Amino acid sequence: MNFVQPIRDIEKIAEVRAFLKSKSKRDELLFCFGIYTGLRISDILKLRVRDVHGKDHFLIIEQKTKKAKLRSRKHTVRKRIPIIKKLKKLLDDYCRDMDVNDFIFKSRQGKNKPITRIRAYDILREAAHHCELNEIGTHTLRKTFGYLVYQNEKDVALLQDIFNHSAPYITLKYIGVNQDAINNAYNSLNGLKI
Repeated sequence: MNFVQPIRDIEKIAEVRAFLKSKSKRDELLFCFGIYTGLRISDILKLRVRDVHGKDHFLIIEQKTKKAKLRSRKHTVRKRIPIIKKLKKLLDDYCRDMDVNDFIFKSRQGKNKPITRIRAYDILREAAHHCELNEIGTHTLRKTFGYLVYQNEKDVALLQDIFNHSAPYITLKYIGVNQDAINNAYNSLNGLKI
């Protein structure tokens, strides 16, 4: 599994979005949906038109594997996700002519199947390559959401709750804030006269 980063630069976010929009409305919406909701790609791909179209919020049951010492078990977390105005407009435009039972991120393969995680990854990797970004994957969307919220709110406890993390340190590391601090610490050595 590759380590991925959030997209920290607003201009790069806009560049990725514009590239995806030039490819397809679906791919642009996938990107925006991820950075505006902070959901895992597996939760995003399960959504159907009826779940979000024309709504101010939607409910999901997030599934996450929690690792114990020698076994893993799944636990679920029920979440109410607000749909911000920017995302609502994109959804309204995109879903207007779709059936309520259609998957939002419908594959071109088969009748009504969502794209796969692998396809979502490929979409994002192509955009990253075009926009000269490294360490990008499907988790980049979730991490970008967290990074942007943290930069705006400076409330790690809020993000810890949104991400269902057990400790603030995990959240800061996850969204790349700790990496920023580490990079700054190393770069501070450049100013030393030794």
